[in-house]
Order: sequence, then C-alpha cells, then structure tokens
Amino acid sequence: MNISVIIPLLNEDQSLPELCAWIEKVMHENRFSYEVIFVDDGSTDKSWDIIEELGNKNSCIKGIKFRRNYGKSPALNVAFAVAEGDVVITMDADLQDSPDEIPGLYRMITEEGYDLVSGWKKKRYDPITKTIPTKLFNWATRSMSGIQLHDFNCGLKAYKKDVVKGIEVYGEMHRYIPVIAKWAGFRKIGEKAVEHRARKYGHTKFGLNRFINGFLDLMTIFFVSRFGKKPMHFFGVLGSVCFLTGFGFTLYLVAEKINNLAHNLPGRDIVDKPSFYIALALLIIGVQLFLAGFLGEMIARTAHDRNQFAIIKRKGFGE
Repeated sequence: MNISVIIPLLNEDQSLPELCAWIEKVMHENRFSYEVIFVDDGSTDKSWDIIEELGNKNSCIKGIKFRRNYGKSPALNVAFAVAEGDVVITMDADLQDSPDEIPGLYRMITEEGYDLVSGWKKKRYDPITKTIPTKLFNWATRSMSGIQLHDFNCGLKAYKKDVVKGIEVYGEMHRYIPVIAKWAGFRKIGEKAVEHRARKYGHTKFGLNRFINGFLDLMTIFFVSRFGKKPMHFFGVLGSVCFLTGFGFTLYLVAEKINNLAHNLPGRDIVDKPSFYIALALLIIGVQLFLAGFLGEMIARTAHDRNQFAIIKRKGFGE
C-alpha cells in the first residue's frame, strides 16, 4: 500500500464528506493505493455515523472511535500502530489542510529520501492572537532542538513507515514529533510550504493554554530524551554542586569560628548567621537531589524497555 492518511478529529461532522471526497479524488488521479484512518476522539456530534457511512461506501475508509476525548497525541499513536502504508500522512479534519499536497509530500519521502516532512503554512488564516504565540513557540523549539522547521505544529506531515512504527506519541507530544523522530535516529527531516485554508465549518478546538502546555511539554521531552536512561547524570550534577557549595560554606563557618576562639576575637555564634542556614539548605537539597537520582536510576534499570534499541540492519545471523 502506498499511503495511509491519518485524520484525528473532534466534532467535525460537517467537513468529513467533503474531505473524504477530496482525498479520494487526489488518490485516484495519482493512482495511489491508500487507506484513510479516521480517529474519532470522543465526538458528541454525528462524526462517527458519517465515518461508518463513508466506510460502507469505500473499503479504503477506516475508523477508530474513542469512548471519550483523550487528545490528539493518543489518537495519532493508535493510528500509527495500525497504519499499513509505506508513507503515512497526517492531516486535520477541518479542511484547513489541502489533500492536494499529498502527492508532493509522498514524492519527498519516496524520491528524495526524507524520513519526515513537515508542512509549513507560510500564509496563515489565523487571528494574531494565535500567529504571534505560534511564532514564539516555533522559535523556542528550533533553538532547543536544532531542527530548522518553521512550523512544528502543522498537522499536515508525511512520514516513512519506519518512523511512525519507531516512535511513541503520548500526552500532548504531537507538537514535537519531529523532535521525537530526530532523537529516535531519524535525522533527514524537511519541510514543504503548504496551502493553509480558512476554516469552512465549525470552530477551533484549541485555546491559548496550548502554548503554555506546549512549552512545558518541550521541557519534558528535552529532559526525558537526554536523561531518561541516565537520570543520575542530571540529578547527580545538581546534587553535587549544591552539596559541595553547602559543604564549603560550612567549612568556612567552622574555620572562622575556630580562628575567633583561638585569637579571642568577638564573633556571632554560627547558628546566628544567615550563611549557616544557607549552607544547611544547600546540604539538604544536595542530598535530596542525589536521592532523586538514585530513585530515577532504579526505575530506569527496572523499566521493561531499558535495553530496547532500534536495530535497523543485521549481517551474519542467518537472515
């Protein structure tokens, strides 16, 4: 099968027939073998009824329905697990992503050898309250990840099958699939300028809080990718700095007290000095960070995937 198109959705019953007909037209014109996987993320309208109706008319249309709204990342993760196409393309259900972009994305994966191609909505039909935070979010993600994409959060993306089978998307990490893919070893990541259409039906399902959540998720994925298998390398360094600083303060205070006593110099008691409590706090924080590191190491060493690695080639083992 050439292409799997994955479409997560929430209450998009008005747009589904038009979107499905558009995708079918593009696939037939380019003679692609394909499947369309709709993931109904707990819709309360007639979205699932329409998906069933579309599936009865066309066997290439498939659907997955969640009991309640779980979010875009779980929807994508479930669809990635069942997708069968050599190239997997994700897009939104609100008709703001154009299916006419599918052939170009497919060629970039199959002919130009990209692992992942992200859409770039160069001209957007969004209010300024959304475009400015989006630019800041993309700048921060570029700076931290080193991936030079203009639009990380564009729903229109294309992947090699190996990519979607080799990564896990959870929480709200769908914004960072290029980052997850890069840290999983898929390094040929590109982008394609794509058409962004004004919303035709319904209204957006995302608020400004997604930018706050997005920043927190970026911190999470940065930490987990760097220190998930070796938490002591993070907590141990911080713990060492805090403990040694506190220990140095303590030695200084003790030496100063001994010197004052030896020379009969006036001086305040150690416990009367603010520096004593600073030193004590640093010692306690240092010990706590060490304990956090040890607990993290114990969890990492007992995790079921502690020795799972992505082996892509073998030789001399009878294959």
